[in-house]
Amino acid sequence: MRVVHVVTLVSDDGAYGGPTSVALGHLDELAARGHSVALLSLWRGKSQAPKRIGSVLLRSRPARTIVPGQGFLGLMHPMLVRDMWRAMKGADVVHVHAGRDLVSLTALTLAVMRRKRFFVQTHGMVEPRQTVAARLFDRAYVPLLRRARGCLVLTEAEGQALTGAIGPDGPPLLLLPNGVRPPAGRDERGPDSREVLFLARLHPRKRPEAFVEMAALVHKEVTDARFTLYGSDEGSLPGVRELIAARGLDTVVSYGGALEYTDAVRAYRQASVYVLPSVNEPFPMTVLEALAAGTPVVCTDSSGIAGELARRKAAIVTDGSPQEMADAVRDLLGDEELRRSLAEAGRRAVDEVFSIRAVGDRLEDIYNCRQQSNGDDADL
Repeated sequence: MRVVHVVTLVSDDGAYGGPTSVALGHLDELAARGHSVALLSLWRGKSQAPKRIGSVLLRSRPARTIVPGQGFLGLMHPMLVRDMWRAMKGADVVHVHAGRDLVSLTALTLAVMRRKRFFVQTHGMVEPRQTVAARLFDRAYVPLLRRARGCLVLTEAEGQALTGAIGPDGPPLLLLPNGVRPPAGRDERGPDSREVLFLARLHPRKRPEAFVEMAALVHKEVTDARFTLYGSDEGSLPGVRELIAARGLDTVVSYGGALEYTDAVRAYRQASVYVLPSVNEPFPMTVLEALAAGTPVVCTDSSGIAGELARRKAAIVTDGSPQEMADAVRDLLGDEELRRSLAEAGRRAVDEVFSIRAVGDRLEDIYNCRQQSNGDDADL
């Protein structure tokens, strides 16, 4: 099967976050199964775009700002239109990781013009919006979404929000979890590692300031612990730096910038604890990546996978307050057996529930238009 995915941006700092990681994970697994795969995207980085990312062929063009002041929405490159048109010609399936942006709009338009069987996956990025700009954009965008064979969603809540944006007459909603592949290699954390890690975009939704507040509370009792934030800045870095200075944590909390994937895996493996303070996160890929790396996780109860992790005792789930997160981190830093048991349960959860193998099986079923007839139906 020849499969083409489109995502808005691939970059050396992971700025576009989950959609890019998910697309690469899907295609890498499909390639391992013998399918012909390609990813089309804009590229932003300090060097030229790679021709391949792992086993995935990348066809990209440098990101240009076509509509100023609109962030990802306004990015495009005229030659990417030609690239997508050519790539879709021989594709059996087109899969668009669609947000409200020019790349997604173009990909959907071309898939319709090519009369291709295509699916959309919006990653929670398409919800009802009432701004003038969103309403104008949706006049062209929503009719294209309705032409898809199916909309892939992580949760029923995401499906309901998507239905609110495109209406009840849209394509079927198909559940597709995220999945990760455990990284190869050995654990790199030393027996006396005291590093606590934040690895996500520095965006208000991720609450990096709450991580700093948590660090201040932990440092009062665990003075040798160190706290590191990694991720691209999306507005929160100035506030994080001000808070670090205000709490007198300059030698305790540091910011290391954005990381490429291999460096991110190394960071997970070197940390004793991974903390994600974000709220209302449907399916946090960084939590899965930390679990796959064998790193104990502290997250919040509004995460879409918090219930499953709590039932499996695969993470410490908190209410997201700095105090509860600090209590969890202190417990983990002070109890090697707790860290070990949490890490083992986390790896089991990845293998049994969140593995990329299961996602690959599901994708093949969806692409081949096979519908299950038992209680585990494909539609929501």
